[in-house]
Amino acid sequence: QGALVESGGGSVQAGGSLTLSCAASIYPFSTNCMAWFRQAPGKEREGVAAIYTARGNTYYADFVKGRFTISQDNAKKTVYLQMISLKPEDTAMYSCALYRAFGRSPEACRPRYSDFTYWGQGTQVTVSS
Repeated sequence: QGALVESGGGSVQAGGSLTLSCAASIYPFSTNCMAWFRQAPGKEREGVAAIYTARGNTYYADFVKGRFTISQDNAKKTVYLQMISLKPEDTAMYSCALYRAFGRSPEACRPRYSDFTYWGQGTQVTVSS
């Protein structure tokens, strides 16, 4: 089992909702920056949202603001991505990522691909019209 394990993907109709989960098994959970990325076939990877687990600070890409919510459960060492009002253009492989943020500013916790050290295997989200 990897350092990050995602679950919760699936197929929904437009307007539906899904919640993705990412369970972390490395580092103390409270010292990380964790993020969700997505990549659709033929498109570049996009950073979706990030959370600084020490304080719960969050960041969202503009294209998901108001529809997606990133949250954490410290006891379960899990980060969630709640997605509502899903659109066909949200169809992608969603991946969770992490880097150890100990001593770093929460403002630095952003879904920038190059910052992240650990990646999950991904979970597919398909939204039909």
